[in-house]
Amino acid sequence: MTPRALLAVALLGAALPALAGEIATADRRSGYDFMSPETKAMQDDDTANPAMLSVLDGETLWTTKAGAANKSCNDCHGAVDVSMKGVAARYPAFNAASAAPVDLGQRVNLCRGQHQEAEAFAPESRELLALTALIARQSRGMPITAGGDPRLTPFLARGRELFVQRQGQLNLACANCHDDNWDKHLAGSSITQGQPTGYPIYRLEWQGMGSLQRRLRGCMTGVRAQAFDFDAPDMIALELYLMSRARGMTIDAPAVRP
Repeated sequence: MTPRALLAVALLGAALPALAGEIATADRRSGYDFMSPETKAMQDDDTANPAMLSVLDGETLWTTKAGAANKSCNDCHGAVDVSMKGVAARYPAFNAASAAPVDLGQRVNLCRGQHQEAEAFAPESRELLALTALIARQSRGMPITAGGDPRLTPFLARGRELFVQRQGQLNLACANCHDDNWDKHLAGSSITQGQPTGYPIYRLEWQGMGSLQRRLRGCMTGVRAQAFDFDAPDMIALELYLMSRARGMTIDAPAVRP
């Protein structure tokens, strides 16, 4: 974050003694709505969308046998465009074995361990982003349904607590920007609502793909807080709350963002 942006964030935090409240359902907007016409056009055209290169990698991985079991994803699930339709829209989901929610990347790695007898992919690895991008692509245009399982209730509550909790040297909560000030600008950039409709995304600032966890860690670093570890329980709880907060909104993955 630039010094100018840091100063703007600090001034924003000083001016916000309390949270204004959650966004009304009718007012919810995807990050797509805040983009320039040029960036929207890049996302809308699969031949120009750089995230589709990751999807192509995922298609190769889907049919590649791996691990001691010598199985591919296709061996268990069949055609990805049939078996994975709507799957990304319901994650993070409750995992009975751990009695806790897992996100889509964790679900991929659980399958690798349990069914392929292969090592887990590292967080933010090319392979994990490619497979999650491929799976998320199959939910494009479908409504987010995450958070409806009653077993997720305590984890949703924890995620919301984290979303409204001020943190870091700038003493800001996620809600200060994304609930209270989404219609404003920060250092010349639009403040979006933080709706996670497009992950994993190709972010122009990164010049590459990234997960929602990467984006959240970047926000935490931006307010000078200690970022959660990848796959930490609080990270998954926050992901779960964000997806539940966007419940009913349309998946546009794999998205492009500034």
